[in-house]
Amino acid sequence: MQKKSIIGYGSFILVLLGVLSAFGPFVTDMYLPALPQLQTFYATDASTVQLSLSASMLGLALGQIFIGPVSDKYGRKPLVIISLLIFILSTLACLWAPSIHVFVALRFIQGIGGAGGIVLSRSVATDRYWGEKLAKMMAIIGAINGIAPVVAPVAGGMMTDSIGWRGIFTALLAIGVLLLIASCFMKESLAAEKRSDEGLIRTFASFRKILSNPRFVNIWLQYGFCGGTFFAYISSSPFVIQQYYGYSAFAYSIIFGFNAILIGLGSAVSVKFRTPMHSTLSGAIGILISALCECFVMLADGPFWAYEIFAASLLTCIGLCFTSSTVIALNEEHDNAGAASALVGAVMFAFGCIVTPLVGLGTITHSSGFAFVGCGIMSLIFCLRAKK
Repeated sequence: MQKKSIIGYGSFILVLLGVLSAFGPFVTDMYLPALPQLQTFYATDASTVQLSLSASMLGLALGQIFIGPVSDKYGRKPLVIISLLIFILSTLACLWAPSIHVFVALRFIQGIGGAGGIVLSRSVATDRYWGEKLAKMMAIIGAINGIAPVVAPVAGGMMTDSIGWRGIFTALLAIGVLLLIASCFMKESLAAEKRSDEGLIRTFASFRKILSNPRFVNIWLQYGFCGGTFFAYISSSPFVIQQYYGYSAFAYSIIFGFNAILIGLGSAVSVKFRTPMHSTLSGAIGILISALCECFVMLADGPFWAYEIFAASLLTCIGLCFTSSTVIALNEEHDNAGAASALVGAVMFAFGCIVTPLVGLGTITHSSGFAFVGCGIMSLIFCLRAKK
């Protein structure tokens, strides 16, 4: 009986950590098909609606930076529960936000709540496992997390056409409640004697040390601009595909899901390169070439098939960079892997929250094209600097 109980808990914690790690894609991607609907509901412009996406990404970025160190001091389980409570209450408030500006502020708080799941899922796995078991655990969690960017917008697209944007947030609320109930049965993974007495001070000291490493900073910024390209696509694609090319919310979600698979394909192919830097450089070059072609198509009012070909190429190259850039960064600061991981996890969302409102300025097909090219140029520049 005891053996069955242990096996049962192992399966339970695996599923729980996998879903918690997928919080980021669900918070950002699930309501993407509903962005045009939100624009109409609040009678505002695309750029203002996209601020809600930026706000959630800023919350996801800052939340990871602060929640990780705090959990080193006070334990994982309390922070998981607090994060989920923040997520639930902010999601409930989003349903009845009286204005777009209140909605944007609540999305920031919702992002902070979602960040806890992302950073703590890695921490709990590291507490419980090591060596080969940890590698297998992280691989399974990564696979679950890789499915989320495909499932989230498809589910959101189905709900947008049937029950609207409030239906999507009701679904997010239900997910949060179920995870909160499940987390109450989670055992604390960080023993009291292993907790840090000065976790916050030591962690921020590590941040300063890491950011004084020029090679880490260059590859970190390359990863950030790569993430900026990704979020320029995420924030612009609902408007370009639905409003400009005239596809339905559900059709958009299918297209987005297909392109998300290509990111995973790029990540898988990246391990076939001779070194991570070769993969990163190839990806950065591919991003810039694809971005230039995509920008030309959108400026020239080109057909959808041309837009999709270069979007697919762009996202595949982004996948090449995501995995290999992370490997380079963490290897560069192996002795400070926890703080380095927090910085890497936060920078993509930080760049995303900057780029997202910019693509809504003016004509979205033009501004998003320029955002692709600008981020692509900077990504390649910092990649070349890191290569020296």
